[in-house]
Amino acid sequence: MTDAMTAERSAPESLPTASAVYDAAHGGAMASARAFTADFLVSALSLPGGPVADERVELAQLVVSELVTNAVRHAAGSCRLLLELRRDALDISVFDREPAFPVPRGHDPRRIGQHGVEIVLAVCESLTVEPGTDGKRVRARLALRPAPTDTTEQTD
Repeated sequence: MTDAMTAERSAPESLPTASAVYDAAHGGAMASARAFTADFLVSALSLPGGPVADERVELAQLVVSELVTNAVRHAAGSCRLLLELRRDALDISVFDREPAFPVPRGHDPRRIGQHGVEIVLAVCESLTVEPGTDGKRVRARLALRPAPTDTTEQTD
């Protein structure tokens, strides 16, 4: 007789996703993407800890705006926005047909524009770029709950 331990993987929790396609030829892509993101997050009331704070919705809109702007300006054709809700974060992906990866530029307060990648890096937990057969996927992960602040006092 043999003792055996078995483990079953629990089915992954089905969390909401939403997707939209934006075409560079039609104006208003950034405004539409920002509104789409806000609507998605506001409707996601079943998150542990309650609804997403306004500040996090605004940060998600900022990240979406920067990523969609890059895709519309630098890639031919349309781009697809994919929002994937996680337990404590939002994955924001933009798929486009441009194979070149976005490159953060060095700090230059005199430069007008071209700060999108730096903004995304500053507010998100991660930013990855995945090459694909038809272009790339740029994915940013944004925490939906602010990091807890350290309230302990240090003593010498």
